[in-house]
Amino acid sequence: MNLLEQENVELSDIDLIVKARLDRSQIQMLCKLVEGLGHLGIVTTTNKELGEVMIQTTKYCWPELKELVSKMPVEVQFD
Repeated sequence: MNLLEQENVELSDIDLIVKARLDRSQIQMLCKLVEGLGHLGIVTTTNKELGEVMIQTTKYCWPELKELVSKMPVEVQFD
């Protein structure tokens, strides 16, 4: 029995999508930096012209990922 089964948690209950906006010239940098963190999240560009992205993560990983993103050399505004 795995952790999710033990806690009787649905995967859809832990998934989290965070919408964010940043300067379009920094999107690629954000993607690379988050990718380098491995398991914490995935960045997908939703509107390149407006600098809109979504970050797919989990409720458990989001606090750590948010703290790390705030320390990155990119300015990200979370919606």
